[in-house]
Parts: sequence; structure tokens; C-alpha cells
Amino acid sequence: MSVAENLQKLFSLEDKVVLFTGAAGGIGSAIAAGMAAAGGKIALCDINQEQLEKVQSEIEAAGGKASCHVMNVMDKESIASCVKEIGEAYGRIDVLVNCAGINKREGFMDVTEETYDRIMAINLKGVFLVTQAVAPYMKEQNGGSIINIGSHNTGSILGGCSVYGATKCGILSFTRSMAVEWAKYNVRANCVSPGHIQTALTVPTWEHPVRSKYLLDRIALNRPGYPEDIVGICILLASDASAYITGAEIRVDGGCIAGGQPWPYDTEF
Repeated sequence: MSVAENLQKLFSLEDKVVLFTGAAGGIGSAIAAGMAAAGGKIALCDINQEQLEKVQSEIEAAGGKASCHVMNVMDKESIASCVKEIGEAYGRIDVLVNCAGINKREGFMDVTEETYDRIMAINLKGVFLVTQAVAPYMKEQNGGSIINIGSHNTGSILGGCSVYGATKCGILSFTRSMAVEWAKYNVRANCVSPGHIQTALTVPTWEHPVRSKYLLDRIALNRPGYPEDIVGICILLASDASAYITGAEIRVDGGCIAGGQPWPYDTEF
């Protein structure tokens, strides 16, 4: 078997149907495009139809396969209708990527009940409800991969991220429960936790003289992460190459949790 054939066998997503929430966002759209380039059939889900259609057009222009499905992860009926639509259109759902999420950076004592409820509803309850709707398809076909998008905040909290951090820690716990309960159906669940990623929404942070230095001092690779940096690990977890990986949290953080930039030390290297 040639190198190309072996890589194709291990990592190809050809014929796999991927249901993707939060597909209109910066990180979500990049992962979705990468999975499509690996052969996946991507069911793009988000509440922002206009941006969804743009992502679909970009995927199709690159030779990939994608469809748009408007989903509100705060609405159980919207979720049920959307998942049913995708199931009927494709006949199966092989991979679920839970990427929908929001944040509002403010101090613990500044968070209103309304803000708390909205972040919890989208980031945590939404993952719960979407996964409940998709899991029966995976059970029926005796196989599937669930990829939940976590955060740096599952292991190290930044100021102003109290509710967001709580939801991401909850997602990690959900991931482990899914992995333990559904292994008997050959359904795997893993959590990918990105570090400090530069997107259109975080440009102000990376351009801030104090905050950007704070972040870079804590990243061993000494650069921001980019949405494209998360694509490879998600393809791995969606593919057959990760057949024995479940219940894991995989950090894509440039060495942030490992310790960041080292202090000065003696070395001849």
C-alpha cells in the first residue's frame, strides 16, 4: 500500500456525514471547510443563514460538499426539526461537531441573570439538546464520533470568563459521560479545547498592547492560534484513525497549559 493510500484509509472522511453547529463562526467555518476538504459531507447548522450560505459557497467552490440548515440551539423544536431534516436528506449522521458558543467578557459580579441564562443556554444546554437529538442516529448505525469544542478555560480561567468557563467545564464533563455511556454502541466522544485563537472577534484583544503581551508570555510557541490550527485534530477525531480515542480532552493551545514562555535559564543549546 502506498503512502497516499495508507493516509487515505486512515484519515479520509469520504462518505461521512458531519452535522456541524456554530458553522457560521470563525472557528466553526474553518473546521467545516477542512472536514469538507477531507471528503466529508457537511451539514452546516447555525442561526445566521446569510453567513451559512457564504460558508457553503466557499466549500463548494473548493470542490467540497455542504448544505445549509438554520438551527437555533436554544430551541428544542428547532433542533429536532433540523436534525430530522439532515437525517432524511443524508440517511445517516456519522459525526457531530458541537461548536456553537458565545461569551461576554465581564466580571463575576457584573454578570446579570439574563446574560448567565443566555450563555448557559447556548454553550451548555445547546450541546446537551443537540447531542440528545443526534445520538439515536449513531446508535442505530452502530457508530459515530462526537466532537465537542471546549476551551482554554477548562484548565485555566481568564478574568471575565466566569460563566463561559463554567459552560466549557460542563462540556468536558458531558463529553466523558457520552464516552462512558455510549461506548457500547461504538459511539466515541472527545473534547477539543482551543487555546488563544485569533479570529475577527478577538482582533481587538490581540491588538491591545497589554492583553496581547499577557497572552504571548503564556504561549510557548509565542504566537496566536488560528482557526486553521484546529482543523487537523478534528479530522483525526472524525476519522477512523482515532478509533480507540474516546473521553479525551485534547488541547490545541501552543503550549499554554504546559507552561508558556520559560524564564531565563542556563543552557548550551
